[in-house]
Amino acid sequence: MAASHRRARMKIVGIWRFILIALLGFLFLLLLLRENSFLRLANRYASEVVEGEDADFLEKNFSLVTQNLKLPEKNELTTSLDQRNGLPPRNLDLYPRLPQNNIVIVLYVHNRPQYLKVAVDSLSEVKKIEETLLIVSHDGFYEEMNEIVDSIKFCRVKQIFAPYSPHLYPESFPGVSENDCRDKEEPSVKGCHGTPDQYGNHRAPNIVSLKHHWWWMMNTVWDGLEETRHHFGHILFIEEDHFIYPNAYQNLKLLIELKLKKCSQCYAVNLAPSDVKSRGEGWDSLVAERMGNVGYSFNRTVWRKIHRKAKEFCSFDDYNWDITMWTTVFPSFGRPVYSLRGPRTSALHFGRCGLHQGQDKKAASCIDEGEFHLEVGDIDKVPNIKKEWGVHVFEHQSGYKAGFRGWGGWGDTRDRQLCLDFSHMYASQA
Repeated sequence: MAASHRRARMKIVGIWRFILIALLGFLFLLLLLRENSFLRLANRYASEVVEGEDADFLEKNFSLVTQNLKLPEKNELTTSLDQRNGLPPRNLDLYPRLPQNNIVIVLYVHNRPQYLKVAVDSLSEVKKIEETLLIVSHDGFYEEMNEIVDSIKFCRVKQIFAPYSPHLYPESFPGVSENDCRDKEEPSVKGCHGTPDQYGNHRAPNIVSLKHHWWWMMNTVWDGLEETRHHFGHILFIEEDHFIYPNAYQNLKLLIELKLKKCSQCYAVNLAPSDVKSRGEGWDSLVAERMGNVGYSFNRTVWRKIHRKAKEFCSFDDYNWDITMWTTVFPSFGRPVYSLRGPRTSALHFGRCGLHQGQDKKAASCIDEGEFHLEVGDIDKVPNIKKEWGVHVFEHQSGYKAGFRGWGGWGDTRDRQLCLDFSHMYASQA
């Protein structure tokens, strides 16, 4: 009888001991989450390992690593811009708290103020825009562009400036060096410096800046900024010649939710069709197609896949980042890279001329003879995506694919090396 009571008591003690251990474990987990240690630990294993790097050279928390890089020497202006990149977002007093499931928006710009004004005005009308952090990534520094962004009051906003933009180095690489080859000059004949592209043309700094800025921006936003380096959700990327519809943010959140449930093969979501001339089919159906370059959004898992292809991205002879992705990076994933979107566009590419034409204030024809008018219907002011819709998959689409050799403009070994160095600016040792 006594032995039976002893066994019963031991059993009860064991149960209480298990409950106590479980409770302590739960409290410890809460403490980790509160201190953000869990997120940092998860991010450490989610990040790509930089092979061959001595751990002593890696500073904590995605700090800038310069020991093994060959980045251009900074001047007074670029040093100042790099310091500005570390400033906190503006308008924190107006928007002290953001929802936990907010989506960060990155607007990358060059030097087209007449375009940027249209894009910013459209963003100001987006429903729920106050819930987000807007990061504006500048290709160098232009005062008029800076002033436009400084005027934003409708959400939190942070500006970052690419400190290695060619126009910031007027007498040296990545700008124009005195001894650089021009056009189709032969280095052996002219005694100049440079590696031509596949068509025999030497680098044009104002052209290569497109790809450099995009790649620097991606690495900095995902792995460098205090505000986003631990962000695991989606980030939306738009450009200065994109008009964003009032329902864009709400539609984006719906698409991200539905991607998990209805499109397991989708890597991203898009606010617009991949065909920039299309405004959608108007179907009662979601659409899965190749990722477009207008209003595209993906998460950190996809970024890590892209980052692992840095060598392929940086060595492909095309100055366009998007064509490089379509023809080299995405095909290396081993399966089609689909993006989910709605049947009506929520973003529109309105630029009529090329990037560098758009910098000319006299080129009024770039935006409908100096003005931009877009009729926004009531259907585009509210969420117009239904959760019960099915998904129509475009399995075979025209466009750039693996095997295309590229348009050139990216043959100089210095540009390729700088691109690779951008890939390793930040490292994690959480």
